[in-house]
Amino acid sequence: MPTVIRKILTAALTIMLLPLWSSTAQAESAQKARITLDRDVEILRSTTSELLRKTLALTAGAKRHLRGRLETTSSTTGIIGMTSRIKCVGPTGTPVGVIAASARNHEGHDTNTYATPGHLPIYADLLLTAPVTGAYTCYLYGSAYSTLTGEHHLTAVAGNTWLEVSDTDQAGASWWQNPSCESADPDGRCTYVGDGTAAQDAWVFYRDGTPVQKWQAHPAAATVSAQANLELTTCYKGTASCADTMEEYARGRNAVVDLRFEFIQLDRTGHACRTHSTSTRRTVTDDAHHYAAYLRLSDLRIESDCGTRTFLMRVYVKHVSGQTIKIDGTQKGVTSLTNGIAFNNF
Repeated sequence: MPTVIRKILTAALTIMLLPLWSSTAQAESAQKARITLDRDVEILRSTTSELLRKTLALTAGAKRHLRGRLETTSSTTGIIGMTSRIKCVGPTGTPVGVIAASARNHEGHDTNTYATPGHLPIYADLLLTAPVTGAYTCYLYGSAYSTLTGEHHLTAVAGNTWLEVSDTDQAGASWWQNPSCESADPDGRCTYVGDGTAAQDAWVFYRDGTPVQKWQAHPAAATVSAQANLELTTCYKGTASCADTMEEYARGRNAVVDLRFEFIQLDRTGHACRTHSTSTRRTVTDDAHHYAAYLRLSDLRIESDCGTRTFLMRVYVKHVSGQTIKIDGTQKGVTSLTNGIAFNNF
């Protein structure tokens, strides 16, 4: 049965993107502290549940990488939407930066296409930059949405649901996010790839109507790493998650897309000098409806011959077949569903 993923949003400050260097910089691959859910937690329909929290003592300008994993089981064979969110608040209790989110429909406890039958994990990543010195508390939330009748719920699985925080300053790390794109796209701002009036391909973080963001690797960095979380949504007829004009086919057709994640070191003229990339083909079913692709390039050498330490991040998305795909972005200016992070490795 179809379900509508609705977003519960909280106001937040815009995250800073300028590089902040530290004389005590640590590697991106430094140890991460993990806190794990110690008991199963039921997430009732149309509710958001706090699952984990971590308090950090940070100095102004310090950066931390947070990664949350939400694994759930379902009480039904029907479809229940699920969303994972990471949100941080500052010393005064007000939100800091954006809320990082990831979403997908749980297709039922009898689903055998997951790595563990009936168990669906999704991840969210956030780069937190402390605007002032003080205590910051970061939360992992889980939400459930459904149009099913009766009492149904998801259960966050103890042991397999966790929140990770880097132990040390991620000096000079930077954050990318997709432009504004509301769930139902009433203003037609979202990017689509597919048939009909949609384009056949698109560039995420590049040629999206916003200035191209370039990143300077730290002068002392030996290598760099980059990652991107890409949220994709199928636009079947009748969904409330796409512009009506982008809905070409009835539910059940599914979609196939090719993805290519690129992290490019530029030369002195601003052109590509060395391109690092990884490619994959993904299928997004109409039952899953939302799908997060997690892309990563690790330990990339900084080429001195390029003449700069400037990098550009982008993701190429090409429609192969089936439903039109919406590339989700930032909702209400605070909840980021498609984002990237660049790290220095010292």
